[in-house]
Amino acid sequence: MTEATPESAPASARDRFERMHGVLRSRICLLDYAPGTRLSEEALAAEFGISRTPLRRVLARLEGEGLVQSVHGVGTFVTDVEVEELAQTYRLRLELAELTGRLDPVPPDAALRAEFAALLSRTRGFGPDPDPRAFAELIMDVFLALLKLTANEPLREICERLYFRTTRIWLKSVFADRLDLAAEIAIFRREVEDIVMALEVGDLHSAALIQRAHISMSFERMRRGPGDRRL
Repeated sequence: MTEATPESAPASARDRFERMHGVLRSRICLLDYAPGTRLSEEALAAEFGISRTPLRRVLARLEGEGLVQSVHGVGTFVTDVEVEELAQTYRLRLELAELTGRLDPVPPDAALRAEFAALLSRTRGFGPDPDPRAFAELIMDVFLALLKLTANEPLREICERLYFRTTRIWLKSVFADRLDLAAEIAIFRREVEDIVMALEVGDLHSAALIQRAHISMSFERMRRGPGDRRL
């Protein structure tokens, strides 16, 4: 997912809000802002060329999503997450993932099929020393592409909220050497290949089940740690 720059933001106030929210959310979830980082309102307002009032609305939304915490008189800080603390969230994500293939399904058009083909190509582009952040960004882009397969807006909103609440755990596990990055890339490549095959025959339910299995197995690998690295 290419991070938008402040200079490219559209004129609409709503679009600017969504753009800033998306940029800051990605930075938090890709650990550009590590847990505990204090977000400077002054620096961010200057970066985006806005006043602090709209920025504070963005930060309030991020706080509602559990990604930051505002401490009165001190500042706004990036929250931390641990896999065991969010076990219930992962279990809910499992159930919701299957629903994306059943509720208001949207068969992929030519543009979305091309998007998935490009994503699959990216899974094959990692060398012997892969960048974990780039891989985490790819996982995020695949997730967002899969959301386009349902027109159910409440479902999309809940899935997105829960995904960004938990996604940092995977990247933290890689940096803590709890996951074998090369093995994770190989597993994910096969999963995306299976999703593309399911979409080619119009089987959206199977694509959703593959995503569900990915969430489940990824969670279990993070819980097990380096002692159980199986493909």
